[in-house]
Amino acid sequence: MKKIIYKLLVGAILLPFVGLAQEAKTNNGKEIFGDMTARHIGPALMSGRINDMEVHPTNSRIIYAGTAGGGVWKSNDAGTTFNPIFDEYCQSIGTVTVDPNDPDNTIYVGTGETWTRNSVSIGDGLYKSVDGGTNWDKIGFDASERITSIIVNPKNSKEIYVGVLGALWSDSEERGVYKSKDAGATWEKLLYINAKTGCADLAMDPSNPNILYASMWEFRRTGWSFESGGSNSALYKSVDGGATWNKIHNGFPEGNLGRLGIAVAPSKPNILYTVIEAEKDEKKGLYRSDDAGESWKQLNNDFGITVRPFYFSRIVVDPKDENVVVKGGLSGSISRDGGKTFKNLGNMHSDIHDFAFSIKDSDILYVGTDGGVYRSWNGGNTMEIVENLPLSQFYHVSVDNEEPYNVYGGLQDNGSWYGPSSSPGGVEARDWNSVGYGDGFRVLKHPTKKIIYSEMQGAENVWRYDVEKNLTKTIQPLPTKETPKLRFNWNAPMAVSEHQPDRFYMGSQYLHKSEDMGDTWQIISPDLTTNDPKKQNQEDSGGLSKDNSGAENHTTIFTIAESPKDEKVIWVGTDDGNVQVTQDGGKTWTNTVGNIIGLPKNTWCYHIEASSFDKGTAYAVFEGHTTGDMKPYAYKTTDFGKTWTNIITPDVEGFVRNIQEDYVNPNLLFLGTEFGLYITMDGGNNWYKFTNNMPSVAVHFIDLQKKTSDLVMGTHGRGIIIIDDISPLRDLTPEVMDKNVHFFANKPTVIDEQGGFSSGFGNETQFVGQNKTKDVQIKYYLKKRHTFGKMSMEVQDMEGNKIMELGPGKSKGINIVNWGYTRNVPKVAKGKTFSFGGFTAPKVPAGTYKVVMNKGKDTFEHTFELVYDERSPLSPSDRKLKNETIMKLYNMTQELAYLVYEVDALMEQTKNNGNTKLNSKLNDLKKTLVVTTGDNYVGSAEPQLREKMTDLYSKLASNYDKPTKSELDNLNVISDRFTAAKTDFDKLKKKSKAYESLQLKSFEDFVGSK
Repeated sequence: MKKIIYKLLVGAILLPFVGLAQEAKTNNGKEIFGDMTARHIGPALMSGRINDMEVHPTNSRIIYAGTAGGGVWKSNDAGTTFNPIFDEYCQSIGTVTVDPNDPDNTIYVGTGETWTRNSVSIGDGLYKSVDGGTNWDKIGFDASERITSIIVNPKNSKEIYVGVLGALWSDSEERGVYKSKDAGATWEKLLYINAKTGCADLAMDPSNPNILYASMWEFRRTGWSFESGGSNSALYKSVDGGATWNKIHNGFPEGNLGRLGIAVAPSKPNILYTVIEAEKDEKKGLYRSDDAGESWKQLNNDFGITVRPFYFSRIVVDPKDENVVVKGGLSGSISRDGGKTFKNLGNMHSDIHDFAFSIKDSDILYVGTDGGVYRSWNGGNTMEIVENLPLSQFYHVSVDNEEPYNVYGGLQDNGSWYGPSSSPGGVEARDWNSVGYGDGFRVLKHPTKKIIYSEMQGAENVWRYDVEKNLTKTIQPLPTKETPKLRFNWNAPMAVSEHQPDRFYMGSQYLHKSEDMGDTWQIISPDLTTNDPKKQNQEDSGGLSKDNSGAENHTTIFTIAESPKDEKVIWVGTDDGNVQVTQDGGKTWTNTVGNIIGLPKNTWCYHIEASSFDKGTAYAVFEGHTTGDMKPYAYKTTDFGKTWTNIITPDVEGFVRNIQEDYVNPNLLFLGTEFGLYITMDGGNNWYKFTNNMPSVAVHFIDLQKKTSDLVMGTHGRGIIIIDDISPLRDLTPEVMDKNVHFFANKPTVIDEQGGFSSGFGNETQFVGQNKTKDVQIKYYLKKRHTFGKMSMEVQDMEGNKIMELGPGKSKGINIVNWGYTRNVPKVAKGKTFSFGGFTAPKVPAGTYKVVMNKGKDTFEHTFELVYDERSPLSPSDRKLKNETIMKLYNMTQELAYLVYEVDALMEQTKNNGNTKLNSKLNDLKKTLVVTTGDNYVGSAEPQLREKMTDLYSKLASNYDKPTKSELDNLNVISDRFTAAKTDFDKLKKKSKAYESLQLKSFEDFVGSK
């Protein structure tokens, strides 16, 4: 009987979602979300990691940048500015190649970053465009994960070679060198070693396309270690188009090898360069061959050449001089004597990954770094950053409650920052403020004080920054006699309490709690990890080149969530797969991961979201990509982890890093994945990908601003992306989606009266983030696209008087129509010049208004409120005076326009009738009404009544304040002059019998005409 009742209850609970599930069969995310659009606020001043640079072979102005996590960008102005051309696809880029035979049209993109640090994204194959990057098709290698090289035969476009590095975290059969003879329709594997060894670099002799060089690299990364090198790493050569291969190691170091770069000198193809990772430090470095690989000689063993081979192995040779060589590294190095000596490149962001020489002038050099693209005009001596590449790689994001609210976050290799969500003129580089160094991760604002917490990698430093006093203090928990060694994750978790503002949490293998903002700490847990000693040997990480940067610290706490409903309920997730919860403030802990069915053991718990609705409810997301498991995992519990329910469906692609629960509707959830944002309105039964101005970028963290209902995403490659006001999604129930039309409720809109000074000087080549609109947004859902019959929309006051006609959205899904709470600009009298004051539209007063939509035979109405800013100094009587004065001038301006229209008509009539005397008097009158000479710039004439009237009108309509006495006095002067002008015209009309015969528009028709 209990089972029957349970089934009935489950059926009743799920019944409301049946309609939504059925709707999902016909709806996709783009249709449902409609006009809801993401906006990007950057920043770009620190940009992000660049994986590959490519130049057009015949047009020096065209440059391509393949980014680590922000897609492909193209410049048409020699790198001054770039634009994205690959947003709908995987944003992790390994290489970009232009077909030298068809460079304006045919472009290839191999996805998957190839500089294999711990935080790299993954790729999903090889793409091709035949229209210059407007459209793309995938042409294979779905499981490749990382593509390092694409070479098109310069004598035959159908012949393409691809180097596949393959999976970073697991074995992979899709590695090695491949060839297509039919422009990518089919592929043949030419060179394969084993499932652990991939192609790290591929080069072709430009004088003989049958000669190829391939660097094969044996490597493997885990969440706690990295191993570069082995007996299978080698450099190969083929002289028959890849049919056969031979090692070319004469002069190479003995023993195992690691990652090898390879470069052919374009001007003298017999000269080759390779950088070798070897067992012995003295044998590492740059080697050169002058006989096409028959023999090699070590030329350089400098630290700048040998440092971190897995991250810096790119060699590029000047296309015009075989002795000019550049090599990636911490600062980047350049040699002008064939590799014997190197010097650092000019000052720029550290960690240099790729180079491209201009085809026009080798002194022009493009450089890809961890901080974006740089250009040099003098051979690398001085560098300048490209300022409009918003590629910042956020690990975390949070918001405060300021107006406008600020966004906080930490960046890969670019410190920690905060900046406004909107700013006068747009969010510019100068709006961002630094609050940390190194690799930045979590950045949190104190709930009530002007204090910011930030950190750098591995909790090496944790800062408490007093913004008002400009004081900084380090506060990280340190080892004690009782806890001599603390294990902090590279991305160490921090959390602030919603219950006690000064309470601050951090996680090592223990949970640390401070009640005084980090001045003192107490440990409130045992070791909450698996404490597996096999995963704690970071000092041995790196393989042939030791690489213990702290990035592989493991068996650590990674996420902390204090319940908003109960301060004693705290959740902790670890990087080795534990999900711990305490219900008594840390006295006792329960590991609940064993209750999660279907989750592979030790899968990284990336984020726990404690519910705002119930203290026993939480969400946990896991990502197993560091074991080669790319599946998405997200679970929900309602009983403190005793049971967990899977909320992932086949709709979700890409492993999951974050989940955010809405604060109003518990069924509305947001999922951050490796390939973008997914949204569910029914608790996870159906997920929809959000793609409106939202690239398929890795979303590492999500926050929801409670006051504005803005969804704020920290992406790892495209900076901060915001979806303003997601409140309509709260109402998208099956019942709503079944209506023909549904208007979403509006919060009262604050009439924007603020006005300051901003300048665009200096940001012509910078990225400027889009501001949030301050308009009223009329939001409604259409069940079907409106295709037949008339559809109109207008704003009316509550008496039904028309204020403004709007253009309605007619698409299926959510439509958004903006209104700036203004009337139309006044009809202005026609003159010789413009009257710029007449371009101002007057704001309507605060109050209740309605939108009336006519759709075919049906009429729909929706009311909304306009309110004044509470900070405004104006009283109700001030408001009344201001509005009455503005509308008086508005009406006078239109009446003057009609008067001039009458004068012009009568002048035309008297001219035709030969009444020169009356025509002359009318012309004299007109000269007092509008400007009849000059131009709109240097030839300005004496302002007349129109200019004086519209200028005063514009000043008042653009001003937040009530009219001054001087302005009211001026209005009296203008009003008297206008009255006199009307009197003068009445006298002239009486002298003309022709006036009565004029075919004039009525005042209403005239004002309504364009």
